[in-house]
Order: sequence, then structure tokens, then C-alpha cells
Amino acid sequence: MNIVQLERMKNDKGFVAALDQSGGSTPKALATYGVTEDAYKGEAEMFQLVHEMRTRIMKSPAFTKERILAAILFENTMDLKVDGQYSADYLWETKGIVPILKVDKGLADLENGVQLMKPISNLDDLLIRAKERHIFGTKMRSVIKEVNETGIKAIVAQQFEIAKVIIAAGFVPIIEPEVDIHTVNKQTAEAVLKKELIEALKSLNSDQKVMFKLTIPEIDSFYEGLSDHPNVVRVVALSGGYSREEANVKLSKNRKLIASFSRALTEGLSAQQSDDAFDQMIGQSIQSIYEASVSPE
Repeated sequence: MNIVQLERMKNDKGFVAALDQSGGSTPKALATYGVTEDAYKGEAEMFQLVHEMRTRIMKSPAFTKERILAAILFENTMDLKVDGQYSADYLWETKGIVPILKVDKGLADLENGVQLMKPISNLDDLLIRAKERHIFGTKMRSVIKEVNETGIKAIVAQQFEIAKVIIAAGFVPIIEPEVDIHTVNKQTAEAVLKKELIEALKSLNSDQKVMFKLTIPEIDSFYEGLSDHPNVVRVVALSGGYSREEANVKLSKNRKLIASFSRALTEGLSAQQSDDAFDQMIGQSIQSIYEASVSPE
């Protein structure tokens, strides 16, 4: 674990840029960016195009450490280069931005009101490669769709089981049990989730550190207690399908909760934009998300 990166993640102002669209979500991300499916043939060309989009974002003069603490990368991105450097090295050495890796393999079918993660069959090998690529932490997502205590307990148990393997390998995991924004009685689901997360934190030793990536809660500053827990480095928020404007308004009402937006970050960007127009748009987006992340103190 890089102690400088750990201190930055824990104490510095800013937010986490999520640049980790996977195989399933990449075509939609590219289409939103103005690259239709007839522009590429097969997965390799698709991932090359999305890497060009991510590279354009990372190289933008607006994409700076003053406002962005870290960036989450997809596995494919980790093994590709930006200006001759592997993506994680470019982020940290050139930009001063902490590199994080998405490690999950997508969601299982709905059961007990939740979608657990599919098995991560190559986790050990992936973590070895991540260490070689100078990755600081990891991220893994599962989803809560209903208020179902059995399902929510299962999600938290799975997340912490895998998180402990990741910690043992020298990384700080981001645990992401997303509560779907359309969940009926979302506030109740968040209360059950928070209780289970607090209970699961008791199973960690004092030197085992985690982060949480959670849906912006119905009750303002509801997760502030998690942020103050000694085992928790940071609590970040996903945009969850809200527009950037709506997500920013909701986020700004939460103390000690910073953004980790994906779609809301890239909203309005287009492959057809000039570099000046692109940089202006991403700059406005970054500034608005930064302001929502640092307010209120």
C-alpha cells in the first residue's frame, strides 16, 4: 500500500472519477459519446475506442489533482497506455491522481431482492497484475433492489469476504453495495444496509482499511458515521442514474460524502467536439462535481 496515496485518499479535497465502464456498459457509454455501434467491429475495436475516450478525459488540462483524488479504471484500461505510460502510472506520476481498479465481473441474477456479484474467478491473478501496474485500490459492485434483510446481509457478507482477500494482497478495496434509486422504501433499505455495514466493520482488524461507494441517501448525511469509522478511509457516492445536476444537488447536502460519478461525469461529452469544447465541457462538469463534494464541510 502506498502511504502517500492513502493519506491523499483519506484527507485531501476532491472526488473520484469513475472511468470503469465494462464490456456490458461500454456500447451505451460510447453511444452517449457519439460513437455508434457501426463504428467498430468486435470487442477489441470497441475497447480501443473507449480507451481513446478515457485517454482524452485523463489528458484534458481540466482533469487535475486539485479537484480529482482518484480515478477508477476498467481491467482492460489498466493494461493500456497513455502517452507511453501504463494508465495507472500516467494518472499518478503525471497527474498526481490515485489509480483504482474495478475487479468485479458483473452481477448475478436477482435473488432475495438483490444482485450479488458473479464469482471473480481470476481475482488472485488480477491482484498480482494490479500490483505490477501500481494500482492503489479496487472497486466491486453489487445492487440492492428491494428491502430484504436476507439479501442485504448476503450482499454485505460477500463484499467483506472478497474485501479481506484484497486487503491481504496489499490494496484498499472500495465496497459498493448500490441501493437502486428506484427501490421502494429506499430509505428503509439504506437503514438496513448501514446497520449491516457497521456490524461487518467489527470483523476487521485495526490495520484493515476499506472505502465505501454508496448511493446518495434519502436522509442527508446518513452515512456520516461510516466516514468517521477508524477502518474507513473514505465514503464516496455513485450518481445512480440521476442527472449530474440532480446528483450534485443531492450530494451537496451530505457531509463527508464525495462523488464517484461515471455517467454523470461524462454527461455532455462528444467525440465530435473540438478539443477546446471538450475541455470546457469536462472542466465545467469537474468543477460542479468538486463543489458538490466539498460542500458542506
